[in-house]
Amino acid sequence: MVDILAENLSGKAVMSADGTELGDLYNITMDLKSGELTDLLVSPHEHLSPERSGFDIDEMGRLKVPVGNVQAVKDYIVVAR
Repeated sequence: MVDILAENLSGKAVMSADGTELGDLYNITMDLKSGELTDLLVSPHEHLSPERSGFDIDEMGRLKVPVGNVQAVKDYIVVAR
C-alpha cells in the first residue's frame, strides 16, 4: 500500500462508488488510544442532502464516513455507501 500524507488529502473531493460527488474532505478523526483512523469528515456539496447521504452527520452538518468505506484515493477519495 502506498503511503499518503494527510496534508495531501485536505480538501480532496470525496465521491461515492456510484459516482455521486459527496463533498470535500474536511478532516480525519482517530481513536486516541489505539491510533486507528475512524472517520472522514466531509463537508457536503450544496446539492447533496446530508440526511439522505446514508452516513451519520456531526454537529456541524459534515458527513462522517467510516474509514473502512474508503475504496480508493486518487483524484478523488472513493467511498462505498
